[in-house]
Amino acid sequence: MKHVDYKPTGVCCQKISFDITDDNKITNLKFERGCPGNLSAISKILEGFDCDRAIEILKGNTCGPRPTSCADQLAQALEQAK
Repeated sequence: MKHVDYKPTGVCCQKISFDITDDNKITNLKFERGCPGNLSAISKILEGFDCDRAIEILKGNTCGPRPTSCADQLAQALEQAK
């Protein structure tokens, strides 16, 4: 299992932490700050989710006028962790 602490940029969230299991699943996903309702839901939905599939779904999502989002930042963190 690999643990990751990631500092996102361009979003309200200040830290994303998660584990990737040996079989490429996301566990223990937590967002620090940001939109608590949405980020809590994302954490619950992605628990046990395949890392590659999460990247495929989340990469490129934006937030309002920003060119990125917390979901996009998570995809970038997952890509870097692989």
